[in-house]
Amino acid sequence: MSPKSGKPTDNRSAGQIKADLAAARTRLASNIAGLIEEVHPAEVKARTMDDAKAFARSEAEYAKGLVKNQSGWRTDRLVLAGGALVGAVTVVLVLRAIVTRARTSH
Repeated sequence: MSPKSGKPTDNRSAGQIKADLAAARTRLASNIAGLIEEVHPAEVKARTMDDAKAFARSEAEYAKGLVKNQSGWRTDRLVLAGGALVGAVTVVLVLRAIVTRARTSH
């Protein structure tokens, strides 16, 4: 520190200061280029697509694990899913018959 002003003294030469400024400019330019690349719409889209694919893959593995494990297919769950599917188809067919009958009676 300088005894009179209380500020730290800078003992660098003009060449060192210029070199430090050039290095700071280079770092700043690199940081800005990285930021621009990170927020570019194509990059955002690519990251979003990668995240969506990874999510879909993990969910598919989870769903597969619900009906198949190391020892084979889990028939209890397959029967339950098949029963639910048959029930849903039955409801759709009954509703379709009701709507068709209501249309023809008027």
